[in-house]
Amino acid sequence: MSSTELPASASSTAAAASRARSVRVADGERLRSVALPGLTLNLRFRPSEGRGRAPALYVHGLGGSSQNWSALMPLLEDLLDGEAVDLPGFGASPPPDDGNYSVTGHARAVIRLLDGGGRGPVHLVGNSLGGAVATRVAAVRPDLVRTLTLVSPALPELRAQRTAWPTGLLAVPGAARLFARMTRDWTPEQRVRGVLALCYGDPRRVTEEGLRAAVEEMERRLELPYFWDAMARSARGIVDAYTLGGQHNLWRQAERVLAPTLLVYGGRDQLVSYRMARRAAAAFRDARLLTLPEAGHVAMMEYPDEVARAVRDLIGGRGAAGPRAGGRTGS
Repeated sequence: MSSTELPASASSTAAAASRARSVRVADGERLRSVALPGLTLNLRFRPSEGRGRAPALYVHGLGGSSQNWSALMPLLEDLLDGEAVDLPGFGASPPPDDGNYSVTGHARAVIRLLDGGGRGPVHLVGNSLGGAVATRVAAVRPDLVRTLTLVSPALPELRAQRTAWPTGLLAVPGAARLFARMTRDWTPEQRVRGVLALCYGDPRRVTEEGLRAAVEEMERRLELPYFWDAMARSARGIVDAYTLGGQHNLWRQAERVLAPTLLVYGGRDQLVSYRMARRAAAAFRDARLLTLPEAGHVAMMEYPDEVARAVRDLIGGRGAAGPRAGGRTGS
């Protein structure tokens, strides 16, 4: 394994990514690139001289990137030596050589990263698709995971909310390209505001600076030749994971997770139903449940203080073992 400062260009697709406009880096953050067999991964981290911090890895959701953790990581940096990964084909990570965007494919990328870097076991944190990926990693490689935090994890639902259907339709062959053509006249800001309306419980919580950062990132992504392909194939990966049976079923794998688990659900989530919170709390053998009634799909971005406190409690072992509801919305 090799690690270099960005930009990195291990293949033609990596070169295309490096030619796109630069990735935004918040104050105190740095980026690095890790070359692994068959893929190159971008990592976002906050350098610190503090010692004794436990390693952590943050995994974003569909259409997201490592930037989705920029609000939460600083709140935990005294406790965790955290890195946020751009999954293959997202953020500044080029597509994988094998084109595998399934949940299993993304999980293998995370496992390769942890095995290659020798950072495990880590405190593993995932949102949405990243929650499904983290669940699979924790189930098949318990030696790599100390604790597991899942924010609105994409675990199978028999009756998905209607607001989630358009995202699922991206999995239909040709649908992503059709949507791209239908929306070619949309500005990056219009696209971002649509995403915020879908993912936030209250989009008004997004600051002007946050909106500008999101628009810049959208402009950058639209320049990438593989953007829609990565979205479509990853959406198809989620749908396929929902239909798997036997030992590969995500609910069966949730039952196998040994690590203490924090589950975070938002009451205004339009992509993962709030009603799944209790089922998830019952599935994971050592679970704590934080419910945020006013939050949407990305509670770590909307209510980072509340999520950070819950993560601290999980790592510190505070609170009763087993499912518990709690939390409050931010002011």
